[in-house]
Amino acid sequence: ERAIVSESLAEQQFFAAFEDSYVDEDPKKALEELTKALEQKTNDAEYYCQRAYAYILLQNYKDALADAKKALELKSSCATAFLRKGIAEYHLKNYQEAKDTFTEGQKLDDSDMTFAIWLRKCEERNSNSSLKVSKEQKTIPQIKHDWYQTESQVIVTLMIKNAEKNAVHIQFAEQEMNASVKLPSGEDYRLDLNLLHSVVPEQSIFKVLSTKIEIKMKKSEAIRWENLEREGEIINLKHFTPESTNMYPSSSHYTRNWDKLVGEIKEEEKNEKLEGDAALNKLFQQIYSDGSDEVKRAMNKSFMESGGTVLSTNWSDVGKRKVEVNPPDDMEWKKF
Repeated sequence: ERAIVSESLAEQQFFAAFEDSYVDEDPKKALEELTKALEQKTNDAEYYCQRAYAYILLQNYKDALADAKKALELKSSCATAFLRKGIAEYHLKNYQEAKDTFTEGQKLDDSDMTFAIWLRKCEERNSNSSLKVSKEQKTIPQIKHDWYQTESQVIVTLMIKNAEKNAVHIQFAEQEMNASVKLPSGEDYRLDLNLLHSVVPEQSIFKVLSTKIEIKMKKSEAIRWENLEREGEIINLKHFTPESTNMYPSSSHYTRNWDKLVGEIKEEEKNEKLEGDAALNKLFQQIYSDGSDEVKRAMNKSFMESGGTVLSTNWSDVGKRKVEVNPPDDMEWKKF
């Protein structure tokens, strides 16, 4: 009996290594290890389910579909396997099959909002596949949008003026961004993105300004994105009226003047009224941005050496000495 318990604990520890976070970190390595694990346990539904996830991250949707189906053959009550089967079918452009799969999975776990998101995406795809755009529909004005990136962020800008804050809903996921806006005209606007690389949802934000909506997504890795979305997916813009079930595809085929776009955004940010710490931080950023190399060195050195308690622009002073910690009078500096 003790040997059986020991073996069970060993299996639990072994499978713990294949949690979603582990697969996210290195899908190729996880794929290799899961394949080895399945050589030892050929009928383990969990291993097939996790290997399907690795295949999805590697954009090998055919093998992902095969593994998800195998997992469901072994364990028909596995909601996660339904989710991965549906995602694979969706990317293989089998939208109706994907919708049916997500519906079955949602019955098993209706608390997981991921099923609802994917079901909506399938419905949109099914609607688009039968859409016939008339000349009259083509005359509907489109919402301008664009994106650019910094080392740490991907910024998507929606050129929507005078949007109400409570009419803007943005949802972030690791490789998705979903936006819906009720326009001042009463029309609904939607933007759904399947992102090329991962972002950090908890550190992603959006701002509703008078001339635009700015969506800032924190990159998981400081790498340059070649595209905004994954290969095979395009920016999926919908512009429709509440009275009509028809959806009109938007076109983003226009020449982008990146310098002009960034300049306009920076100018708007300069004019944006901030208060408190936000205003102070913006002032420091402006001083650093406009400062000479010596000013920048002074600010970096004083801030780092003082633990963030001193910020000096005088390089002739701080360049000669170590900047000591100098907390405010009502605070005490402690090392952790």
